[in-house]
Amino acid sequence: TLRGTKEMDHTSPRLRVFLSEPMGEKDVSWVDGISHELAINLVNKGINKAYILLGQFLLMHKNEAEFQRWLICCCGATECEAQQSSNCLKEWCACFL
Repeated sequence: TLRGTKEMDHTSPRLRVFLSEPMGEKDVSWVDGISHELAINLVNKGINKAYILLGQFLLMHKNEAEFQRWLICCCGATECEAQQSSNCLKEWCACFL
């Protein structure tokens, strides 16, 4: 679970759902911050599952700034989408790794 109830108050319903269970075979569109348009861009790059996106995050040593730059420059994410999705993966790692 998220660390402390205060943090839970500031999370979106979509983030809470994503963090409520292991990732399994969820599509990349389940990741908080991934819009329909960004999901299409990711799928076109072969990133169709949330765990593949997580793998990219882990390959970048969980460096949020680097991951966000990659999402924006290589995948067409907005700054907001990049921040939300990197936070989602960071929080998932804190819960499950």
